[in-house]
This record gives sequence, structure tokens and C-alpha cells, in this order.
Amino acid sequence: MELEYIKAGDYEIPNLIPNKEPQEPLTKFGLMHRTWLKKNYRAKFDTMLMFGELQEHCLEVQKRAQDEMDRIVPQMKKQEGVTEQLKMQDQLKWIRMMNSILNRAEEIVRDTVIYTL
Repeated sequence: MELEYIKAGDYEIPNLIPNKEPQEPLTKFGLMHRTWLKKNYRAKFDTMLMFGELQEHCLEVQKRAQDEMDRIVPQMKKQEGVTEQLKMQDQLKWIRMMNSILNRAEEIVRDTVIYTL
């Protein structure tokens, strides 16, 4: 790789232009994947970081994880009979059931999407 230099007075400064990474922020799932990569696959993490591919990769995983959550949660709600009618009749039961569904769905997403290469 050949570097270009810019003359600044008596000095030549390398013309380093960083790669354009997506500026979209990482949410919960993207950050979880990034942390997992950094902890378990340090060489891959460093390589992706150096080549400017890390943010894009984490955003992809984040999108896949959110899509999977959006697919799983309604299925579980339907299977377990969690409806708006239940929400109106017994709010605490509805909250308990929804928290259970969300926790189980997130566990599935962690195992199948976030903690994989």
C-alpha cells in the first residue's frame, strides 16, 4: 500500500483518509455482538476494526437479531394466548407473561444470531 504525503511547511504529513463506516448507532444487540467478538475472537475483531468493517458487521447482526425478535415474539404471544383482552382484564398477568416471552425470545436470539460468527 502506497501512502501519499501532503507538504506542510518543512514537513510531509501522510494523507490518511479513514474508511467511511456507517454512522448509525449500535443498539443492544449490536453492542452485545461487538463485546462478544472482542472477548472471544480478538484477532477477527481487530482485523475488522482495522479494515473498517466492524461497525457494518455489527449493524448487520443487529438487524438480523431485531428481525428474529419481531418474528418470534408474535408467535409466542399467539401460542400462549397473550392478547389485548388479557391486558385489559389482568394487567399484572399480562406483564408477567410478556416479560417471560421477551426474555425467552431474547435468549433464543442470543444463541442463534448474536453469539455466532
